Amino acid sequence: MGAEALPPSSDHAEERLFDFLRARHGEDMRVETLSGDASTRRYYRLLSRGGTTVLALYPEPFRMAELSFAQVGALLADFGLPVPKIQGFDEDHGILELEDLGDLRLQDALPHASDSRRLELYREAARDLRTLQGEASAAHHDAPCFGVAFDTEKLVWELDYFRQHFLEGWRQCRLSAEERTTLDEGFHRLSAEIAGWPRVLCHRDYHSRNLMLHRDRLFWIDFQDARMGPATYDLASLLRDPYVELPDDFARELAEEFRRDAIPDESPATFGRRFDLMALQRNLKALGTFGFQAVERENTVYVPYMPRALSCAGAVLRRYPELAPLHRVLARQIQELQ
Repeated sequence: MGAEALPPSSDHAEERLFDFLRARHGEDMRVETLSGDASTRRYYRLLSRGGTTVLALYPEPFRMAELSFAQVGALLADFGLPVPKIQGFDEDHGILELEDLGDLRLQDALPHASDSRRLELYREAARDLRTLQGEASAAHHDAPCFGVAFDTEKLVWELDYFRQHFLEGWRQCRLSAEERTTLDEGFHRLSAEIAGWPRVLCHRDYHSRNLMLHRDRLFWIDFQDARMGPATYDLASLLRDPYVELPDDFARELAEEFRRDAIPDESPATFGRRFDLMALQRNLKALGTFGFQAVERENTVYVPYMPRALSCAGAVLRRYPELAPLHRVLARQIQELQ
């Protein structure tokens, strides 16, 4: 994450940030702007005599008792999972002050890592997923994340997001009525199958840009949208990640290790299909996000990752004959999926 000096306040959100800083930290400090994610939050690093922290500036004031980041973070910490500590907050100013995890994401660490180190890091990430699923299944919590799930409606919405923002928005495809019907039917069948699988608690966005290497440990960030979903949801996000090119045999080996340890009663064939279909849905949804950011937000940072997401999706579409109608329509519109 690159950093730069904070410019003079230019909008109401940054006025809230300056008010917070003056009230809490006085003048003996320095603030740097950090590159953010695809959300509406903004991030800053605060450097003061007491050390460094990260400030998350929300678009609006919040109440801690209702803030999903705080709720899910506390739950994950109870499970023994590595998440940043909340050092302070200001509800009225819409600011969380967080433990500074540094700038080294898993995505950034991999190019400089040996083969054995890459395997070690991914095994750690997969082991933490098993911890999440095991602890959550044994827990008795009323946290809101246990009450929402990737049901058919949610999964269909995400696939329609891909159609709207990548297919029609970014690629400017013009679909016929027949093609729209085929996509609607294909998206619904895929979503209904996924929604029918057993559910566990999911991080919901578990990939190499949301895992920070800090104190020789992979810390989780961006977990506020946690919800119930398939056991393969987070695993497919990690191993069929558009941000990182992983060899297929490497991903398959790790996926099989996960199956043996986390859900040994599920056959390799059933698990393999569920892993593949989940990877397809996840990458189509990611393409929707990339398209939305590029067209609606004029943020092209995700454009370089589109080919990888298309490659992951195309491999699954070509592998399963029952996906042929969906594949034909998409391949007609997107050359990379042919």
